[in-house]
Amino acid sequence: MKSLKLFFVAIVCLVAMAATAQSKAQMNAQKLGTTLYLIENFYVDTANLDKVTEDAIIAALKELDPHSAYISKKDVEKTNEPLVGSFEGIGVTYQLIRDTITVISPTAGGPSEKVGIMTGDQIIKIDGEDAFGKKIDNDYVQKRLRGKKGTKVTVSVKRGSDPELIDFEITRDKIPLNSINAAYMLDNHVGYIKLDRFAQESNQEFMEAFAKLQAQGMESLIFDLRGNTGGYLNTAIELVDQFLTENKLIVFTEGIHSPRQEWRSKKNGLYTAGKLVVLIDEGSASASEILSGAIQDHDRGVVIGRRSFGKGLVQRPFNLPDGAVIRLTTSRYHTPSGRCIQRPYENGVEDYAKEMEKRLKNGEYYHADSIHFPDSLKYKTDGGRTVYGGGGIMPDIFIPVDTAYNSKLYTNLVRKGALNRFTTDYALKHRDAIKAQYGDFEHYNKDFVVGQDIINGLKKAAEDAKVEWNDEQFKHSEKFILLQMKALIARNVWETQQYYQVMASTDPGVQKALEVLGNDKEYNSILKGR
Repeated sequence: MKSLKLFFVAIVCLVAMAATAQSKAQMNAQKLGTTLYLIENFYVDTANLDKVTEDAIIAALKELDPHSAYISKKDVEKTNEPLVGSFEGIGVTYQLIRDTITVISPTAGGPSEKVGIMTGDQIIKIDGEDAFGKKIDNDYVQKRLRGKKGTKVTVSVKRGSDPELIDFEITRDKIPLNSINAAYMLDNHVGYIKLDRFAQESNQEFMEAFAKLQAQGMESLIFDLRGNTGGYLNTAIELVDQFLTENKLIVFTEGIHSPRQEWRSKKNGLYTAGKLVVLIDEGSASASEILSGAIQDHDRGVVIGRRSFGKGLVQRPFNLPDGAVIRLTTSRYHTPSGRCIQRPYENGVEDYAKEMEKRLKNGEYYHADSIHFPDSLKYKTDGGRTVYGGGGIMPDIFIPVDTAYNSKLYTNLVRKGALNRFTTDYALKHRDAIKAQYGDFEHYNKDFVVGQDIINGLKKAAEDAKVEWNDEQFKHSEKFILLQMKALIARNVWETQQYYQVMASTDPGVQKALEVLGNDKEYNSILKGR
């Protein structure tokens, strides 16, 4: 009888709590409605209520978390274009953080990447006009950064803590939308696939690429997710499914108002037993982290690179009466071991936006021991290895940023477009001669040498672009610059894949992956945590 009374008391309490919550929601809705009524009927001037309402929604969402967002009716279709369609523009994935355009990632092979736009860059000016503040929304950005192929736009970016803005002149182009940028054999046994984003057709593209490499004798695979900012959750699940046996947990989500939901592998995938390396870096986010986290937690492969971005919030779209959409964060992603992918944002959106700058200051790009995780965030893989949650996926093997980038000369050659313009012009002038001399890319890659005549051409391009040539800085970055020129010429003579094939010879992540895959003892010891 006592337990029955307690049960009824609990029911009454729950009903009272629900009624209180409902009454608070109704009261707040009435306050907003009354405010709009007062503005419309008593404000001193004519007010644009549509804009006032939109501004209020945007401001409210910004107070919640960095990824909840309002998308106006006219922007809804544009938001999905990078995943399902095609367009012309400068080629960046961006986010509006505190009214500032922040680059999440330049599109591989796109115009922005070619001139040197980087993850974390903040676009402060567009064609000399301030591009920050309350006037900035998706429509503003799209109108100024998109445009017909061949037209130019100048953006001024703030990079890290440097007080000086960096100017980039970008020539708009058709943005490449195939989600797989490269799929080829690195040697007789190791295949390489680079996925740019988790788009609608990515799983189909992967299966086709995998079949091609398998026919060429692939026994081990390097799956490159560096710079991959994510995409569709279902696509991530489909791709993880390719690497796992049946009924393995891939990811689960939870939120206060969203009960736990699990996704598991449905069948034995295409590649459930062969050796696997997944490459990640600070530009790998969301779906990339779901895949690399699942691979790591199930000890299915070795993760190599640098700590990933740390975006683990799930946004659910809610349609508004006028056709606009609110993408509201409703839950968090968790890897199979229980790790939360999302990095902290308790100190506000501005602090959150400076994450890459903080990692640079802390030395994280260069030293693995600069990263510290509390024991409270410790988790175990299937095989008992220790992994950590609380912000991104920490790789099994750390690869520092290549210091060959660290010369002012190289930065300026890229930033002012001299390197890209020269190699593009060179390829256009010599395409027929290159193909006649080398026949195909394989012979070009083996035999083409960047000679002094090409270096002199670059010097002239630097002079035309007002880049001061420094022999000491050139010597520091010489090997990298020459390889970049060879790769860029190859991309312009053939396709984007050939760029990656040329760069692979000195790519620290790829070379480490080859080393690990070529050593059974090392590969197995990493997966066993020894």
